[in-house]
Parts: sequence; C-alpha cells; structure tokens
Amino acid sequence: MNKITETFIHMMSVSILRYFVLAGIPFILFYLLFPKTFSRFKIQERYASHKDFLREIWYSMQSTLMFIVITLLIWFTPVKGITRIYDHIQDYPVWYLFLSVFLSLIIHDTYFYWLHRVLHTKFFYRQTHLVHHQSMNPSPWTAYSFHLLEAVGEGMVLLVIVMILPMHQYNILLFTIAAFTINVYGHLGYEIAPKWFRRTWLFEILNTSVHHNLHHSKFVGNYGLYFRFWNRLMKTENPHYVKAYDAVMEKRAEKRTTEKVFKAA
Repeated sequence: MNKITETFIHMMSVSILRYFVLAGIPFILFYLLFPKTFSRFKIQERYASHKDFLREIWYSMQSTLMFIVITLLIWFTPVKGITRIYDHIQDYPVWYLFLSVFLSLIIHDTYFYWLHRVLHTKFFYRQTHLVHHQSMNPSPWTAYSFHLLEAVGEGMVLLVIVMILPMHQYNILLFTIAAFTINVYGHLGYEIAPKWFRRTWLFEILNTSVHHNLHHSKFVGNYGLYFRFWNRLMKTENPHYVKAYDAVMEKRAEKRTTEKVFKAA
C-alpha cells in the first residue's frame, strides 16, 4: 500500500467518524432521545423527515470524499510548494496553534460569504446549491449536505488558508473540527444559546442557529458562516433576524413557565 492510499484511507476513516460523532451526538440528543425535553428550543415547529436525514447523510459522504481529495492534492502534489504548510510543530509556539485556528475561521467566513453569494445566483443555485436548500428545516446532518461541485468550492477554502497562513497538520485538524462543530450548531434546528447571550456584544458579532435557520427557511440573506460582519456590511442580513431570535427566546421562556406550572400541579 503506497503512502497516498494509506493516507486516504486514514483521513476518510477519521473524517467519517468525526461527521457521525459531531453531528450524531446532537442528533441523538435533540431528535431521538429528548425531543420533548428540548421542544422549547426548537426554531421551527415542524420536523424534517427520515428521508431528509438519509439524503443529507448521502450528500455529506460525497462532500467528505471531495474534501479528502482536495487535501491530498494539496499535500502530495506540487501544489504544496505554493502553500505555507510546515512539517515540524515546534517551528511555531503553542499559542500560534490556537491563533491560526481563529484566523482560519475569519478567512473561511469571508471566503464562504462570497462563495455563498455566487451560489445564490440563478444558474449556480439551480445546478448545485439547490441540493443544500432541499433542507428547508435543517438538522445536524445538513452541515455537509452539498452537491459534489459545491463541495469542491467549499473544500478549496483549505488551499486559500494554507496559502495565507503557516499551518501544521494539527492546526488544520483543529480548524476542521472547530469549523464543523460550529456548522452543526448553525444547522441544529434548535437555538441553544443561553438567555444572557442576547445582551452581550457577542450577539452583535457571532451568528446563531436562528440566523442560519432563517437562511434555510427564507432562502435569501444571512449568507455568512460564523460572523455577522459581511451580512451587515453588505446589507444582506435578514431584517427580521433580531425579532425572530427574540421570538424564539420568548417561546422558550413561555414553554419553560408552562412546564413549571404542570410540574407544580
């Protein structure tokens, strides 16, 4: 078995495991074991079907395959020569490991916003992005549910990042874990942000599950991945976002009060 084949099998195995663990755990908790317990956190009242979940997993496996292919092309072809990938972790201090992940998320958010705008033009929406928007009521499985061509565009962000930032394989691993975890939250279908979050400056900067859920239910606006910056700058944020977020929080509080009344009765 040659080095490329061995690396492919290893990366594919790890990536599939990561997908089913990071998306599967919240799915099991929110959709299978405790849907009634978490019902007050649900953004949309209706639920996606099992057919939707299977479709999302199928496309996610294709996307995962494409992400691995792109990674291998970067690592084992002359493309690596135009990157800033470094092989020895000690070449940079430990703190840079975490700084690089944060900077990678900023780069990714910018890349994703503008790619997303392109994907919402008539031609690309019909040919590729429609696959992702079949999930009008997203679930954790939706996070990687892309048309194969869209997966190529999504995966190429890695090349952009390693061309800009010095990155070790551990930096890249942490970035992909952080990115996917946030992506799962954005597609969770439940708003789990704490009540106090609304009153902080973080609310003005970070996206929430409600923010991206609006994109899936309304199809336009809210194109960013992690931050509100580009949407606010380009005036593409859904004008009803804050009201929708407050409405979800109000519904959560009302259901919580009702639950307490029934328990006390």
